[in-house]
Amino acid sequence: MRALVYTGPQQIELRDEPDPVASSEDVLIEVGAVGICGSDMHAYLGHDERRPAPLILGHEAAGVVRGGAHDGKRVVVNPLVTCGTCRDCTSGRENLCAKREIISMPPRQGAFAEKIVIPARNIVEVPDALDMTHAALAEPLATSWHGVALAKRHSALPLDQARALVMGSGAVGLGAALALRALGCSDVTVAETNELRRSTALSQGFGTVVDPTVEGALDGGFADVVIDAVGNKHTRAAAVHSARPGSVIVHIGLGDGVDGFDARRVTLQEITFVGAYTYTMNDFKETLAAMASGALGDLEWIEARALEDGIQAFDDLLQGRTAAAKIILNPAGV
Repeated sequence: MRALVYTGPQQIELRDEPDPVASSEDVLIEVGAVGICGSDMHAYLGHDERRPAPLILGHEAAGVVRGGAHDGKRVVVNPLVTCGTCRDCTSGRENLCAKREIISMPPRQGAFAEKIVIPARNIVEVPDALDMTHAALAEPLATSWHGVALAKRHSALPLDQARALVMGSGAVGLGAALALRALGCSDVTVAETNELRRSTALSQGFGTVVDPTVEGALDGGFADVVIDAVGNKHTRAAAVHSARPGSVIVHIGLGDGVDGFDARRVTLQEITFVGAYTYTMNDFKETLAAMASGALGDLEWIEARALEDGIQAFDDLLQGRTAAAKIILNPAGV
């Protein structure tokens, strides 16, 4: 099969790889669409020791099952493979499973390829209302949905009474803004440094879209809910600066792990700081339903490219040359 293989920092090759073989518990999926995630970019730059070269990256996948009891089904892939038996798995918090694995991280190859295998319990059928390319957004949007669900749980105010700030308007940030709106929050500010992505956020109906690097763009202490979908020292600092007393900050982004956190202000203003990692299967299903119903908008903020254009896509993302919040590759064209 054809696959994009990460071979070293800023090096990706399109080459032939052996077809994966499904075990009795797996399904074989012909990959119709797979998104390039920020974590793929992190690995591409050589900044993720969990993803050593050589490795097939990519975990935001949708496709068609080939063979077995689910043959022919259009599905999205929940890429988190968990044990299913521990306390976290049995309580519906399987994203916290200590034995969790994810495709695109050893020992599991990723989905920038024509075929992948995944346990059958990790597939969710695609609603008829969604085409394959849009269905591949389920994974990043489930991450957004999970983060907003945590914000709703910890917020002192109902979302329909809250002022919200989202740091970043890539797929997860824009998805968080869309999820906030779908769940009743009408006052959403989006902060994004890339001018092209700011235009994309404006096209989705968010009237307050700012460049956080401009002095005075973000008021101090105005937001009841802050979603940091970037997760670097600059966005953490801006999130804490912008949060109201008694507010909640949900930290989703994995840009880096140090600096930018004003623990003194968080303590003195009794701000709740919550980490949010991926999603549960319930989040995944709720997200797909919201996508199919139109609650998350038209989803027309993506750019689809062929698998062989993937090397250029990584470079375009690195250089900030695309307005798309998500580039989707189409390996098998199903």
